[in-house]
Amino acid sequence: MLQVLAAMATGSSASKAGAASVSGLALVVVAFVLLDAASVSHAQLQVGFYVGKCKGTDVEAVIRGVVQARFKQDPSILPALLRMQFHDCFVRGCDASILLDGQSSEKNAGANASVRGYELIDEIKAALEKACSGVVSCADIIVAATRDAVVLGGGTRYDVQTGRRDGLRSSVNDVNLPGPSIPISNAIGFFNAKKISTEDMVLLLGGHTVGITHCLFISNRLWNFNGSGGPDPSMDPALVRSLRVTCPQNGDGDNNPVNLDQNATSANVVDNSFFKQIMAKRGVLQIDQRLADDGQTRSTVAGLAAGKLDFGKRFGGAMVRMGAIEVLTGSQGEVRKSCRAVNKQSVEATLEEIVDGLLAAQ
Repeated sequence: MLQVLAAMATGSSASKAGAASVSGLALVVVAFVLLDAASVSHAQLQVGFYVGKCKGTDVEAVIRGVVQARFKQDPSILPALLRMQFHDCFVRGCDASILLDGQSSEKNAGANASVRGYELIDEIKAALEKACSGVVSCADIIVAATRDAVVLGGGTRYDVQTGRRDGLRSSVNDVNLPGPSIPISNAIGFFNAKKISTEDMVLLLGGHTVGITHCLFISNRLWNFNGSGGPDPSMDPALVRSLRVTCPQNGDGDNNPVNLDQNATSANVVDNSFFKQIMAKRGVLQIDQRLADDGQTRSTVAGLAAGKLDFGKRFGGAMVRMGAIEVLTGSQGEVRKSCRAVNKQSVEATLEEIVDGLLAAQ
């Protein structure tokens, strides 16, 4: 559209006036649509959105059943789904854009290289399409499946709001997620920009109570922190010695897995052990340890570690709030038939084509 407007700058004054009128009207219409969408989208999410909408099928029970079967075979699906929801919601909102296939889709971003669980979402979607085609969105499946996995992993159950619609776009260029060494102030800015509070940021990073990282992402903390030739002084020396065995200096173990929660009896359980570990300087990722060391987050971490703040209940609340980031509802987006592909041409693209056509006719 910008190219059309630029080209018309060399036209007649009448054309310019017509173009200005049409483009101005288009901008006003789009502005009102966007403002209205922003104000109502979160409000349209609700607990039990699909009750009575799937030909008598209990949508959340179907999702729960598939997740339970997978969890029995592979409990690591829990951290996989937590990561999937985070990576989806923090790029263009919780719209399942991470699920779309394509050479330039979000899936192919470096930050998403190790995201997995796509086939589980496909399995759930197939079951729901059989029950009621075109009703349940892929975006809602991600959120509900993640909740069910959290509960199976020992976490406190929380109600999920549903009613999301699926996005129509997925681009590798949209993926801009924080790295494992981001300073706390920068991390707070990143989360706050999505209307996620600092406390909720701490809680969401508490999802590292389960899951793994790889030696590649922590070797600098073990062997040559910031070019010092030694380990990160903020890491417990006993942990340094232990992790150096798993992650040798020559890089041969770059792909070796390392538990994010270093409490061996709790590494696969959703509890507050992660916070106890980072308070003891046993954080594996630099961002995790910084949560305990930075004055902006330390008191929250200490409260969670001591049990003064109930991690189980608060984590569920933070997940719900993350699940409401920039959602599409109502007539926005679509409900995909396949989570890997859009059903139709983007509504936004269609609007631009209509406006461009009107401008070109002047």
